[in-house]
Amino acid sequence: MARITPLEIGKMKRRGERIPMLTAYDYLTARLIDAAGIPVILVGDSLGTTVLGYETTIPVTIDDILHHTRAVVRGTRLALIVADLPFLSYQVSPAEALRNAGRLLQEGGAQAVKLEGGQPVAEAVRRIVESGIPVMGHLGLTPQSVYQLGGHRVQGRGEAAAKRLIEDAQAIAAAGAFAIVLELIPAPLAEEITRTLRIPTIGIGAGPACDGQVQVITDLLGLDAEFHPRHARRYARLAELVNEAVGAYARDVREQAFPSPAESFGLVTSTGEEKI
Repeated sequence: MARITPLEIGKMKRRGERIPMLTAYDYLTARLIDAAGIPVILVGDSLGTTVLGYETTIPVTIDDILHHTRAVVRGTRLALIVADLPFLSYQVSPAEALRNAGRLLQEGGAQAVKLEGGQPVAEAVRRIVESGIPVMGHLGLTPQSVYQLGGHRVQGRGEAAAKRLIEDAQAIAAAGAFAIVLELIPAPLAEEITRTLRIPTIGIGAGPACDGQVQVITDLLGLDAEFHPRHARRYARLAELVNEAVGAYARDVREQAFPSPAESFGLVTSTGEEKI
């Protein structure tokens, strides 16, 4: 089977089929997500906070995204791989945006890119799309603008802010984006944007009316016991399981219960038998 394409994602909206999307940052996780049938995997700049330990996504570089995109691509066969354009890789000029988007496909193996922002980046979106690279937009809470926005706060509240988001969504769609992520905006506003756009919307903290949903894989799996955003649902509590497993391993090592003969190797005798 061939990889899912942006064209197929658009068809899913027209069929009324919901679109599940997850982040991945490494080979093994990507392989598991792909095997589970998730059609879209995002190599998000959220790797800065979830994998690299930064306070925000701003320090993430294009080389960071390239490194992790390659690993995710190697672990997948069917999912559409979308790679984030990180901070300052597309805002300076449309030409630089195109150059960096091209690197994510040519060097990273991604099949599409994602960038944040509305009308100010519409020309960059248009330039990238016209060059044959699929683009996913991202509106609402845009983490790369977290300092300007005053933190991780719901966006689009109030008539003027809602109107601006609608206009931004229309501008990004008109520029040729094949889908738009809507993050942390009121559910009624997300519903209106979804209804008015011909391209799919992918929500994260934007209510149930979006055409699809995206979650950060570490939130979904409960890998960070100290972080549980309101918009995320924990489908597992792996932090607890990892803690228990590591504790049991340490205990077995200290008590000389590991390794046992089952995990050890012996010499082979002249008769071909193995002796511990």
